[in-house]
Amino acid sequence: MKVTVVGAGAVGASAAEYIALKNFCSEVVLLDIKEGIAEGKAMDLMQCASLNGFDTKITPSSNDYSKTAGSEIAVITSGVPRKPGMTREELIGVNAGIVRTVAENLVKYSPEVIIIVVSNPMDTMTYLVHKVSGLPTHKIIGMGGALDSARFKYRLAEALDSPVADVDAMVIGAHSDTGMIPLATKASLRGVPVADLISDEKLKNAVEETKVGGATLTKLLGTSAWYGPGAAVSAVVQAIACDQKKLIPSSVMLNGEYGESDICIGVPAVIGRNGVEKILEIQLTEEERAQFKASADAVRSVNNDLSI
Repeated sequence: MKVTVVGAGAVGASAAEYIALKNFCSEVVLLDIKEGIAEGKAMDLMQCASLNGFDTKITPSSNDYSKTAGSEIAVITSGVPRKPGMTREELIGVNAGIVRTVAENLVKYSPEVIIIVVSNPMDTMTYLVHKVSGLPTHKIIGMGGALDSARFKYRLAEALDSPVADVDAMVIGAHSDTGMIPLATKASLRGVPVADLISDEKLKNAVEETKVGGATLTKLLGTSAWYGPGAAVSAVVQAIACDQKKLIPSSVMLNGEYGESDICIGVPAVIGRNGVEKILEIQLTEEERAQFKASADAVRSVNNDLSI
């Protein structure tokens, strides 16, 4: 299987590395618009192959999309990263043009490709790819919920003083500081509701820390995070490549689900060989439903700034 990662920055390179390490595909094409960046990072990663025991070939490309031909899965990480104090939504003006060009080129050379969108504002960029690519809706996935859910699990494990692997939790809604909805009512530790194990204050704190998880890292690092996003990308790619049919909160096009249509926003989705295999409509509390509606309204507001 051939996978393309567009954008050889920190997130794209990390995604390529994690995909290669998992050894489930034959080739990863790492493409970047800037001459030499993809070549240097691909070479660096390939020099790790014998040390880390992977056989995946990493092929570099400096803006030559012909090298991506025949890709079954492609990841779009291209765009300007978030700076301290900047919201994901403020990136729309610059990143919309970049994502449009990338999506059109990917489909030109790989008309059957499944696209995973990482570029911010992620829900709006995913919506844009739906509008310009011509791909079926099940072949376009926004990677936000996978990362946000991982961050929620981390915060809950911290509060519980438990291994992260023992925690089950998810985040739905928009991939933004104000739009994401960590589902505290459904979080559990090996099947035991988290609400039964920690105080309301600790649970609320875990929720709030999750919401600003990206902003917290941006403030510390001076730019967007890359290890977590890269790992989240690789998990979604693997779910597709290996037909795992995993339940991964993802930004997908809704057609009446959760009372919303013509919008991409994070909901529980089964991800497998066809991309989005199924959208699950789970029971939400009245408060969670209100939060989801507000989140969707905010995403639509940003979508309105697109020139499609």
